[in-house]
Amino acid sequence: MADPVIVAVDAMGGDNAPDVVLEGVALALSQREDLEVILCGNAEVVEPFCAQHERAHAQVTTEVIAMAEHPAAAVRSKKDSSLVVGCRLVKEGKAHGFFSAGSTGACLAAGTLVMGRIKGVSRPCLATVIPSPVRPVVMCDVGANADCKPEYLVQFAQMATVYAEKVVGMENPQAALLNIGEEPEKGSVFAQEAHKLMAERLDNFAGNAEGGDILAATYDVIVTDGFTGNVCLKTIEGTSKTLFKTLKQVLMSSLVSKLGALAIKGSLKSLMKQISPDTYGGAPLLGVKGALLVGHGSSNALAVCNGVLTCASTVSAGVSDIISQAVTKSNE
Repeated sequence: MADPVIVAVDAMGGDNAPDVVLEGVALALSQREDLEVILCGNAEVVEPFCAQHERAHAQVTTEVIAMAEHPAAAVRSKKDSSLVVGCRLVKEGKAHGFFSAGSTGACLAAGTLVMGRIKGVSRPCLATVIPSPVRPVVMCDVGANADCKPEYLVQFAQMATVYAEKVVGMENPQAALLNIGEEPEKGSVFAQEAHKLMAERLDNFAGNAEGGDILAATYDVIVTDGFTGNVCLKTIEGTSKTLFKTLKQVLMSSLVSKLGALAIKGSLKSLMKQISPDTYGGAPLLGVKGALLVGHGSSNALAVCNGVLTCASTVSAGVSDIISQAVTKSNE
């Protein structure tokens, strides 16, 4: 049997923790035989669960970082929190990766301060898989760096390309810069300089992408600063929820439309599954030593399961090491 992949999991992180986290971890363990989990959290939560699951190990912690706390301050002051301890297990080599559906800001702070940056990486970036109905699209940064320098985006593209290829399964992924037009001279001074650097340093750079190219999956990897990426991601997620809610209201509005809804029920379920953010379970923080996957605060058990499995896949693919090699080569 292959060596186990060990993922630390924050049992206390998320709006619906710990119940959905425990359910999701149980699902993940049932789907991957080489997976081992170190469950970090309060004794009354993690110990009974781990006693009933052979490949789950309890790491008792005494503190929890709440969603509303200042991220960096909480990480520094609550050293025995489930989130900080999980990251420390990765740093110490006791776990290969960490998953949490807790505070995104705290995950970013702990990933950078506790796990540490890969040598040569200027800023770790938060990536996500946009659930396009056409095919998956990787976007970064989506919130880790609101203020960026053009050279940061070159590294974002390098790191997201590795993730797209090794974890999402894309062949020869093409990267594009999110901008307001296709031409190189379009956009702000920042965007123009980023375009110039990406064209010079990236073999897989395909030029500028516009907003309409994201869901159309015109490119495999979309690169932008964290402020723009976060607004873009939340706009897509909000639009999707609103459209499906409105569609449901329309389909339930009359007997005729209800009969029509029944006829297309299977197709609608297939579409919803295809564009669900639960498919990958979270967003990886690329550029830190080890794998760190940040789940939605509202994650359900399926999202937690997929988040843990995606974290394990990131470990198995050696994403952190490949990023290190790519950054080192680029900086030579």
